[in-house]
Amino acid sequence: MQRRPIEITGHEAKAGDGGPLDALIEFYRAFNSADLAGLEAVWFSGEAPSMDNPIGGIRRGWAAIAEGYSKLFHGRVKVQVTFHDFTSQGGDDWHLFVGRERGVCRAPGETLYVAFRTTRWFVRKDGTWRLLHHHGSIEDPKMLADYQRLIFG
Repeated sequence: MQRRPIEITGHEAKAGDGGPLDALIEFYRAFNSADLAGLEAVWFSGEAPSMDNPIGGIRRGWAAIAEGYSKLFHGRVKVQVTFHDFTSQGGDDWHLFVGRERGVCRAPGETLYVAFRTTRWFVRKDGTWRLLHHHGSIEDPKMLADYQRLIFG
């Protein structure tokens, strides 16, 4: 029996069963590698997906979400995160991961350690788990201001 990891960086061995945890691991592998094609393979396609976070704002549809990731990946700042302290529950065609991310945001000459509250909702379509919705927030107002300053300049 494989145990659920206590944190996800994207470097974990996947179960290989095509389950939602494998999809979550693949998301973090792609994000932490700045792999836009990898993220596209994890996210739901078309206009259905949505994302809401302090950097990207509310984005609806894969094209708008991809634009946000592309700006982040091609900007002057590099962000790496680990998902931890999370719950996992689901049904036959949906799965919800609710937890926290911690990580580092590196800009030329400056490093900021970040912490987010994070929700990722996956749905299964045609036998494949895809990310349908992500919500992220930052509890610490100073950290939020510093993070936005680094990302936006």
